[in-house]
Amino acid sequence: MAAQQPGGSFMPHSNIEPKTRTRAKALRRQLTNAEYRIWNLLRSFRRRGARFRRETPVGPYIADFAWLSARIIVEVDGDSHASDAGMKHDERRDLFLSGQGFRIMRFDNNDVIFAEEAIDVELVEALTPFLLPESRP
Repeated sequence: MAAQQPGGSFMPHSNIEPKTRTRAKALRRQLTNAEYRIWNLLRSFRRRGARFRRETPVGPYIADFAWLSARIIVEVDGDSHASDAGMKHDERRDLFLSGQGFRIMRFDNNDVIFAEEAIDVELVEALTPFLLPESRP
């Protein structure tokens, strides 16, 4: 049963299995090189209101990076995602997450490492509608 807040509304993360929470916590301590690089890119949007979280449980899945209020998930895919099983898993996962109203952005590890500027441009383009205007000094 989901926990309730005072006033009767349900807490948004109360439907997450304890096993999923534990796994997400462990993953936060084990960022890959590509995940670390994209995390730094995503953090650069913080001053404009983006609030990405690392290894965030969403239902039965763990999103690499999620901005929950904007409903955006950023995934960094390694070799395991290229296998038949990995692609089928990603398809089921994306179907679930899209059904929850999330937009999923996927980037290959090598692209993050070797084409970081191109990834940054793509992120700016996708995130700008959700960001606060840049402040002028």
